[in-house]
Amino acid sequence: MFMRKTAAKVALAILFILVFPMLVFAEGTTVASNVVAIDTVWTLVAAFLVFFMQPGFAMVETGFTRAKNAANILMKNLMDFCIGSIAFWVIGFGIMFGASALGLFGTNGFFLSTANPSTADGLWQFAYWIFQAVFAATAATIVSGAVAERTKFPAYLIYSVFICALIYPVVGHWIWGGGWLASKGMIDFAGSTVVHSVGGWAGLAGAMLLGPRLGKYNKDKSSNAIPGHNIPLAALGVFILWFGWFGFNAGSTTSGTNLSIATIAVTTSLAASAAAITAMFTAWKRFGKPDTSMALNGALAGLVAITAGCASVSPLSAIIIGAIAGVLVVVSVEFIDKILHIDDPVGAISVHGVCGAFGTLAVGLFAQAAYGKASGVGAINGLFFGGGLSQFFVQLLGVFSVGAWVFGSSLLLFSIIKKTVGLRASDEEQLKGLDISEHGMEAYAGFQIFTTE
Repeated sequence: MFMRKTAAKVALAILFILVFPMLVFAEGTTVASNVVAIDTVWTLVAAFLVFFMQPGFAMVETGFTRAKNAANILMKNLMDFCIGSIAFWVIGFGIMFGASALGLFGTNGFFLSTANPSTADGLWQFAYWIFQAVFAATAATIVSGAVAERTKFPAYLIYSVFICALIYPVVGHWIWGGGWLASKGMIDFAGSTVVHSVGGWAGLAGAMLLGPRLGKYNKDKSSNAIPGHNIPLAALGVFILWFGWFGFNAGSTTSGTNLSIATIAVTTSLAASAAAITAMFTAWKRFGKPDTSMALNGALAGLVAITAGCASVSPLSAIIIGAIAGVLVVVSVEFIDKILHIDDPVGAISVHGVCGAFGTLAVGLFAQAAYGKASGVGAINGLFFGGGLSQFFVQLLGVFSVGAWVFGSSLLLFSIIKKTVGLRASDEEQLKGLDISEHGMEAYAGFQIFTTE
């Protein structure tokens, strides 16, 4: 009896295997249409993962700053996505991916006008738009951390419009939209420069014009630590970002049928792991303790650094890139704080700007043809694998060109805002906290801290 039931199940299974393909391909269904469906679903899932990075950034920035500014941080992260999405739909996407004018910017596709919902290609553009929109929002929200705890809320809203409508899309066109850097062969697969360095350079411009928070520096230029109020919240944010980064990097294939998504996921995670370890040991050596915040920023530094080359390097190279980024972020945070005297509350300039630039250059050193060919990036070898310095110099050109455009345009934008609506919150508003002064509420209402003599 048992044998008969088993034989019947096997026969049904074989029948299903034979009949299922006929059902799938019935009524004109083709292999090509299945590929389009898989690629569309993968791109949408990746977009949803990248969207989930928004609360990750919110938690990191909130945790690394003071409780009296928590609601303000959350509002900025919410509004830069909402306002940025509309701006990117109106003009940013067209500038980034429209027909190129001299390789500098796109000239059509505004309001997503080229996406026809009656065609497969048009429907694909909707999927591609949402994937690119969450990237634009990521670039915008990076700046929030660098200018935290002393920026007027209206000023930040204005900035969010311009970075998503103009500053970020121009860079995106140069590298991803068929612009002049793309024509020179620059590789920035998922955006170490396009996304992260853009946020880092803009954050640097904003932090410089704003000046430091009250009490950050003494008259002799020595620096005072202003601890974040919730390190567990910051740690949760880092893990959320790490999770979302798999969509950020592997999703940049925009193809679920491109099996290199597996190697990209591996290189992404290994780089983050190596960077967290080296950041921890570097901080341990310099400060005498394994600093938690430095280790958390180390993981993010590794993720940023591998983003450009995640589809072009081996797992071993990813570990090396991450390990260097982990050391670099600790040194950079100290240098920006204690030497340049620029107040960056969450280390955004170091994590995204410095490590984004490093990761972009690392492609010219560590790229291997076998990985790039598999992912579709291109069969290019970096310096350490017999490719010479040509790719490195292309990457270097990209880093400096993007830095000049973003820093210059952001400096101009923040200067105009400073002269008009105002950029910096008053001393009184900073002392009260931006939650009360800007939003009329507290993030932790009802909690009191009592002291006894």
